[in-house]
Amino acid sequence: MPGRTVELLTQRLVPHIEQGRAAGQQAYMKTQQPFLGVRVPQVRAVTKDFALEFDLDTAEARLEAATELWEYATHREHWYAAAELCAHRSCKGRLDFLPLYERMILEGAWWDIVDGCSRRYGETLLAHPGIVEPMLRDWATDDFMWKRRMAMIAQLHLGTRTDTGLLDYALACNLADPEFFIRKALGWSLRQYAKTDPDWVRTWVDAHQGRMSGLSRREAVKHLGA
Repeated sequence: MPGRTVELLTQRLVPHIEQGRAAGQQAYMKTQQPFLGVRVPQVRAVTKDFALEFDLDTAEARLEAATELWEYATHREHWYAAAELCAHRSCKGRLDFLPLYERMILEGAWWDIVDGCSRRYGETLLAHPGIVEPMLRDWATDDFMWKRRMAMIAQLHLGTRTDTGLLDYALACNLADPEFFIRKALGWSLRQYAKTDPDWVRTWVDAHQGRMSGLSRREAVKHLGA
């Protein structure tokens, strides 16, 4: 039955609803989509138990359940649960998950959903660079802002495995964009990579500081010192 996964998960989330929390969550996130009022860490814990209860022990089973949760979601916690199902080690780096991740970006179209996909794209980039790297290069100049953001933040967690050529390209393509979420992502990605290679980041900022927004530059050098 379509939507059955949503119904079953909701039954397990309901005992964790905190009175009055849903309205505050929705106001904070500025979404039309309602919340149940369950804290995100609790959503993750319930989702993990749910996966065990219903034997979602293969990547294929998790993809099917996550896709149904995404498609038939009535509350944002269902979207968070879909993302949690995809975070399991069995799902990392799998190309068959990319259509769902792209739906999350296109239909979620907000920072909580898009940023939550960054690890998934980074893992898939490492596993299939010949496919994902050119895709992210295309996204770096896409008309859709959230794809451009993903092109910049997909490598946030890769550390020494960061493809600096891809990072440089994605950032340079978006230097002139006045959108807050693009400028923030540009600085954030540099700040994160500075933990791995501060000299690379200093050199990049020096080379582009005439075109960088104040927001991007402040974020980029926040932990670099003088």
